[in-house]
Amino acid sequence: EVQLVESGGGLVQAGGSLRLSCAASGFTRDDYAIAWFRQAPGKEREGISCIADSESSTYYADSVKGRFTISSDNAKSTYYLQMNSLKPEDTAVYYCAADMYVTRCSGLLPLGGMDYWGKGTLVTVSS
Repeated sequence: EVQLVESGGGLVQAGGSLRLSCAASGFTRDDYAIAWFRQAPGKEREGISCIADSESSTYYADSVKGRFTISSDNAKSTYYLQMNSLKPEDTAVYYCAADMYVTRCSGLLPLGGMDYWGKGTLVTVSS
């Protein structure tokens, strides 16, 4: 069974950095993409980044482009979201999710198409 477990959230001041991790296990095939979503209080969940096949296939929402970096370890057992220059509007619960049978991230992956979800980790950015 596929499991995704996020960690690394916390409280940080504006301008600071955090690195989120997503421990991935249970995959029996390699053709999947991992995406990061976030949900701010009172707002809908939104996709912010994805990675597939290799680190050469990545995509970012405009709101995080240039500040966030998605990556994975060589074994594809852990995925990361490095978040720099954090802003108060980045405050949200961050989720990682997997979309099977996807080998490239040509855009943000749709919320409804994700096959597996983690439970999320809270990031709070103070002003």
